[in-house]
Amino acid sequence: MGALTTLVAGAPLEEVVATIERDGGVVIKDFFDSSTLAELRTEIDLAMPSTPWGQDDFSGHRTKRLYGIFQHTRHAATAVRHPLYAGIASHFLEIPQSGYFGEDRLELAPTYQVGVTSIIDIHPGEGAQPLHRDDGVWQWRHPEGYRQARVQIMVAVTDFTADNGGTMVVPGSHLWDDDRGPRVDEAVPTEMTAGSALIWLGGTFHGGGTNSSDSNRVGLTIGLDLGFLRQEENAYLTYPADVVKEFDEDIQRLLGWSVCPPGTGFVDHQGVMADPIFLLQGEGAEVTNSFAQFDEAASGAQQ
Repeated sequence: MGALTTLVAGAPLEEVVATIERDGGVVIKDFFDSSTLAELRTEIDLAMPSTPWGQDDFSGHRTKRLYGIFQHTRHAATAVRHPLYAGIASHFLEIPQSGYFGEDRLELAPTYQVGVTSIIDIHPGEGAQPLHRDDGVWQWRHPEGYRQARVQIMVAVTDFTADNGGTMVVPGSHLWDDDRGPRVDEAVPTEMTAGSALIWLGGTFHGGGTNSSDSNRVGLTIGLDLGFLRQEENAYLTYPADVVKEFDEDIQRLLGWSVCPPGTGFVDHQGVMADPIFLLQGEGAEVTNSFAQFDEAASGAQQ
């Protein structure tokens, strides 16, 4: 299989999803417009100088990685709110499952959350990263028909080329079981202009490429994951509560201050298994019982 398909940001969601289902990933041209890209680059230029070099072969020794990016750039929020990225994440992650609550068979769909974030700045002289699957952080298994755990995005802050370390992707590898490993000669470099984005699945083999050019390659990456999985990047320690209080509620929830149905992530409030969002909303905030949905769903099933 050749290079990944490139589509425009205005492409129908159905076409983008179908391409990802076939290839394991897609390139979206002009995901960020020029003004958004310029603002993002300015914010990154302010944040990156103090970021240290990587300390291992996976992170890279000529690569800088800045984590916790929602506190460094407003355009992390722009990325996760983009209707195309959000729509793809919803399609692959918010898949309902049914089970019994007493005698009632109910169907619940999980939410998704931000699992990992970083700005990745690959400098000249960096070697290739080992090809890997992002869902390996959970030791995810890949039998036929498995569900995806993550939908990842890499927004190109600079142009991505075959020479400067453009992300290597093995098209179609999301369909492989766990007995097949990737070969370097099966991977193709992501070549895209600044402002474009690579979106791929957690089960797709990929890795940062070798930077044999004379300039660095910068990208913003975010993983959106199933809401009932542990976040790869511990958001509760990465972002102090006082910082999270400054974010909009949708971002607070994406960072884990919410419950994934039926009740993963609750906190105790006077005996109620509560959605934790109220902890950020101050005195008098409404407290939601995470498990009240079962009563409502069971009542609806009986009607």
